[in-house]
Amino acid sequence: MADAQEAAKYIAGLIKRAKDAQKKIEFATQEQVDELCTRVAWSGVKPDFAHKLAKYCVEETGMGNEPSKYGKLMTKIKGALRDMRGKKSVGVVENDKEKGIIKIAKPMGVIGALIPVTNGEATPFVKAICAIKTRNAIIMAPHPRAKNTNKMAVDQIRSVMKKQNWPEDLVINLDQVSVETSTELMKQCDMILATGGGGMVRAAYSSGTPSQGVGAGNTVCIVDETADLKDAADKIMRSKVFDYATSCSTENSCIFQDGIYDQMVKELEAVGGYLVPPEEKPKLQKAMWDERGLLNREIVAKPVETIAKLAGIDLPRGKTFLMIEETGVGKGYPFSGEKLSVTTTLYKWKEFKDAIDLVNRITDYSGPGHSCGIHTALDSRIMELAHKVKVSRIMIRQPQCLANSGAWTNGMPMSMTLGCGSWGGNSTTSNVTWEHLLNHTWVSYPIPSTQPSDEELFGTIMYED
Repeated sequence: MADAQEAAKYIAGLIKRAKDAQKKIEFATQEQVDELCTRVAWSGVKPDFAHKLAKYCVEETGMGNEPSKYGKLMTKIKGALRDMRGKKSVGVVENDKEKGIIKIAKPMGVIGALIPVTNGEATPFVKAICAIKTRNAIIMAPHPRAKNTNKMAVDQIRSVMKKQNWPEDLVINLDQVSVETSTELMKQCDMILATGGGGMVRAAYSSGTPSQGVGAGNTVCIVDETADLKDAADKIMRSKVFDYATSCSTENSCIFQDGIYDQMVKELEAVGGYLVPPEEKPKLQKAMWDERGLLNREIVAKPVETIAKLAGIDLPRGKTFLMIEETGVGKGYPFSGEKLSVTTTLYKWKEFKDAIDLVNRITDYSGPGHSCGIHTALDSRIMELAHKVKVSRIMIRQPQCLANSGAWTNGMPMSMTLGCGSWGGNSTTSNVTWEHLLNHTWVSYPIPSTQPSDEELFGTIMYED
């Protein structure tokens, strides 16, 4: 796209097509949108297509691995569909006769969806069924390195629309991918659904268009002396190596109670972890970050062998992720930040208050408001952590990468977009779902007065003076 003027014209054309299509579904019935969601979801999880899409995404982006991406398609699309089944998104969705309030669900119009390179396979399908459930049209703006993956996904979705006699332009692929076109999409659409890096999300919130976005992730995992160490190590490993750590929910730092630190390291080594020797830590740091402190894209979501080779580290056979010991947090300690790679940073703590302090310091530096996890047998510690850390979600004895965004084994909503609240510069702490893509009209009937007396409101306080 040559310039901003041409980008604006191009996006205006897409918006018109999407708005025309959205008018055709605006007054569809609940049964119609639910059936269409089901058909679109099925088109994304058909094994032949899902394998093809997962394979192609790895080839195009150079990130992650096919089995993990196939697993994401199977879990996230099916999970999002499960969560919306039987839920009302059309017409009257609430009728509170006591308060005289009726709520009627309405579509927003055209959703501008920013698709990340790290999850280019499942995100288009999840966002598409969320838009259809709410009778919105959606325009998908992919990362340049995943534009063909996005087109493959959108083409599959559009084929369902055509076959079911719905406008194909309910779901549109932005094929002219640039900063200018993405910026214009954010300006011209009715709602932005942003999944991606911090820069993208900040741009969404500063666009002047209502936005649902996410913050950066830098997940921290606590293991205390009451935990099942083998179980904790297995779950950390599975989370750390899933899709070569494309997810912002993977355990970027692990903080172990001092008394079990050495044993925990051994358990992680037994499941594929390699503790990088102190003398090789500078080499790894140089390979992972440039002189400006930016992550080297050649290590992002790559196999551990690739990272070790770039760093000049002699990696023993059978190792699948790296562990780096650290004591500091902040700008001078890059390993305390998000790494988007199969590396995790290890810390020690003695008192539980020190563990809580570490979580807050690490997430304040990188990934504010996102998430943390804990492996413990003590509910008292879980609740103390929950009350004192500034994160939006805490996973208990779970692999965080596989749990934060919803899993078959927890009650978190299935989502590809995780809000981080005001801590992370977001408007919500929720896992963003179809419910965030609705407007509501409130219909209010008069009811008998509910005004309380002053005595009921203030009690004896009103007599103290």
